[in-house]
Amino acid sequence: MTSSPLKPRRGRPPKSPRADQDTRAALIRSGTELLTEQGFSASAIDTILKRVGVPKGSFYYYFASKEAFGRAIMEHYGAYFANKLDRHLLNSRLPPLDRLTAFVADAEAGMARHEFRRGCLVGNLGQEVASLPETYRHWLRETLEDWQRRLARCLEEARAGGALAPSADCARLAEAFWIGWEGAVMRARLERSVRPMEVFIHCYLEGLPR
Repeated sequence: MTSSPLKPRRGRPPKSPRADQDTRAALIRSGTELLTEQGFSASAIDTILKRVGVPKGSFYYYFASKEAFGRAIMEHYGAYFANKLDRHLLNSRLPPLDRLTAFVADAEAGMARHEFRRGCLVGNLGQEVASLPETYRHWLRETLEDWQRRLARCLEEARAGGALAPSADCARLAEAFWIGWEGAVMRARLERSVRPMEVFIHCYLEGLPR
């Protein structure tokens, strides 16, 4: 994250605890938007502070460091995305594999709504992981493993219901999905089209053991 130098100082505290929480949440939301668009290294703290209307001198009142700010953004994104996955993959009104299709359709609509400016925070950070704090690498791995477990449970339901072959390795198939998914999202941003995502989910479902 680029920025003009910030001197660690507390700045003036908000007028109330609620204002404190609201401003911190607004900084995290603004940071999430910018990082999904530009990645970590290219995102400027100054830009985020200006969007929220927070003076530079107050930054360290809300976050101990820029690294801590990045971790707060990742935690926020992780919780948001886990909720989205659960909304689709735990939807018992649909057959398990249709739940995965619904998740992809939702993601395609989101990409189009933001005119393909925003990608996946995990994918963005993964591309620049060599220059990020080591704690970020651990978070990225743990997050992907969490997503894999959530999808694996959905695939296990499909296997139990006969939609997948009894020999299907659901954990491995879930890992393969997320490996391919990040590439599809990156390609969709490049082409400014959902076509790569459509190609990916079609080929993925077609290749599942039946």
